[in-house]
Amino acid sequence: MGRVLVGVPAEVKDAERRVALTPEGARELTAHGHRVLVERGAGEGSALGDDDYAAAGAELVDVDAAWGAELVVKVKEPQPQEYARLRDDLVLLTFLHLAAYPAVAEALLAAGTTALAYETVQLASGELPLLAPMSEVAGRMAPQIGAHWLEAENGGRGVLLGGAPGVRPARVVVLGAGNVGWNAAWIAAGMEAEVVLLDKRVDRLRWVDQIHKGRIMTIGSNRGAVERAVAEADLVIGAVLVPGGRAPVVVTEAMVAGMKRGSVVVDVAIDQGGCIETIRETTHTDPVYTCHEVLHYAVGNIPGAVPHTSTYALTNVTLPYVVELAQWGVAQAVAADPALLGGVNVVSGQVTNAVVAEALGCSATEPLALFARE
Repeated sequence: MGRVLVGVPAEVKDAERRVALTPEGARELTAHGHRVLVERGAGEGSALGDDDYAAAGAELVDVDAAWGAELVVKVKEPQPQEYARLRDDLVLLTFLHLAAYPAVAEALLAAGTTALAYETVQLASGELPLLAPMSEVAGRMAPQIGAHWLEAENGGRGVLLGGAPGVRPARVVVLGAGNVGWNAAWIAAGMEAEVVLLDKRVDRLRWVDQIHKGRIMTIGSNRGAVERAVAEADLVIGAVLVPGGRAPVVVTEAMVAGMKRGSVVVDVAIDQGGCIETIRETTHTDPVYTCHEVLHYAVGNIPGAVPHTSTYALTNVTLPYVVELAQWGVAQAVAADPALLGGVNVVSGQVTNAVVAEALGCSATEPLALFARE
């Protein structure tokens, strides 16, 4: 392909301060001969100024020009006020989580947009390279979020996560030992909490146990084990992942009702629908609510609270794929890269990812077949 316009609009989701591309990322794209159109002020929330982008060779534009590019890279799924900007000649690369946001799927399908989701780009090993850094950030933040809301001033039980000499620490229960869960358990253990990590995959628990040498208690996950762990918890962190699909509910409302008064739930799986039955999505500006006298925190863009760190962590992994798409075009790029092919969620009004299609209750169409028709 020749020179491609790559658009980087500012994020508009509540308190979302990340930006999809760093100035260094813009420099990489311009070095390959592409034009990078960055909406003015898009990087300010991440402490990245317009001058930084201009110095990297990007062009500072208004929102219409940024969205008017052939390839648009974002952080979060299109918001309702952005649906009108979707079109059939647009390639969009961002977090989509369509299983949790069916209205976004409807908007993309109606517009005929080609949309690739960071969270479904999957290597042959099963790893999710574009989801991993944000999972790591969210996981590391979850214990400090829980510690904050456990304070009595904030409505919690008044428990210090690490306890004190002669006083038992808080019990933190982490559901899922993937990137989010392992990082959450690791940080909670570092804060000297008593940590219980549950997962169905014994090999994964074995790996955690070998690294932390028993400092984190690992338990095979089943309904009875979850019931017991949640009943004894001061803080429950939901970290269950189904790539591209809706997270399963593993904590029922009855389990939440049996938790201690003033305990806290942080459901990091909320952007996939959540793994706790009483959960509903919240925002950074209104992050918690109480149900059965338990505080629920379910912000869908947790890494947005540390945008400078998150923006760099995200660009580190997304940039090679952005370059691929700009260099070769979406059809050729995904045909040559099976991992990127898995990221294709919708094309020409059709859902193209099998797991996403199942979650949305529709059938999936082979994306390469759709590209061949164009």
